[in-house]
Amino acid sequence: MDWIVTLMDQFGYAGVGLLIAVENIFPPIPSEVVLAFGGFMTTYSSLGVWGVVLAATAGSVAGALVLYWVGRMLNAERLEKWLGGKLGRILHLRPDDVEKARVWFEKRGGKAVFLCRFIPIVRSLISVPAGMTRMNVSKFLAFSAAGTFLWNLVLVNLGAFMGASWEKIADAVGAYAGAVAAVIAAALLAAGFLFYKKRLAKKKGTV
Repeated sequence: MDWIVTLMDQFGYAGVGLLIAVENIFPPIPSEVVLAFGGFMTTYSSLGVWGVVLAATAGSVAGALVLYWVGRMLNAERLEKWLGGKLGRILHLRPDDVEKARVWFEKRGGKAVFLCRFIPIVRSLISVPAGMTRMNVSKFLAFSAAGTFLWNLVLVNLGAFMGASWEKIADAVGAYAGAVAAVIAAALLAAGFLFYKKRLAKKKGTV
């Protein structure tokens, strides 16, 4: 964490934007530390709250755009081809499962992108399915920017309010992120179990 603080102290807004951009591509970098400390910096340096929020939002959108284009390269057609072969048999997935996911994301993709910006880990990864389903780039950027802006605005202001105790904010959000990760992992395991159970039951019924 010390190197993050040092980088921000040296490069100000540019450091904030760069760190948040990297955080979006490599989620292990704690955005809560960057944002809370950025808020604290506004109490003793020339940085302003709005400047930190806007720099963080620009960095976040830039990072999200990188993952969006990664998703575009891992397009639905390629996944359908993979699932039509050995990989699909191993995972008990079919090519039409990709189409179902695409249809769902087309209907609710905007809300999903916006809401996921408030959920650690998922806030970065949601960009990949957005790209895979070829969500309109302008729409993706708009929802990403809106959700990210609100997240950044809250954490930066909390960091400024707490002042020298900004680490309490980072610790609280870190605990929240850990709890969310545990819930997501449990939900994925449960969903995976139910999905495979249902799929195997259908397979046995057709034998």
